[in-house]
Amino acid sequence: MSTLNVLIIEDDTWLAEQYSRVITKAGYNAIITPHTLSAIHVIDEVEISAIILDLLLTGSNAFTLIHELQSYGDTGDIPIILCTNLANDISLEDLKPYGIKRLLDKSKMIPGDLVVALKSVLG
Repeated sequence: MSTLNVLIIEDDTWLAEQYSRVITKAGYNAIITPHTLSAIHVIDEVEISAIILDLLLTGSNAFTLIHELQSYGDTGDIPIILCTNLANDISLEDLKPYGIKRLLDKSKMIPGDLVVALKSVLG
């Protein structure tokens, strides 16, 4: 079985590195990018199995990327795990039509939550 590529879109470098370390240890290949524009370039070049996405990014927000992904058949099916401090203010049910499969609260999550979420969206 080949290693699955997980794109981490997080503008907090320290946090992105922590996410990367945890999911790499779980057997996934982590690719980190700090913003949506570079994420689009990565997605164009590499087959991405899942995305871990921060909601509030420097520059354009996560919804810009989500709408872009949803507009194409080959990228609209990539499962997205949204990690945000605003988890209490939004509903996963409202986000599901946009490809969001899991919603994690950054203020309450532990590192293993990412692995559990990835396993649940990747089967």
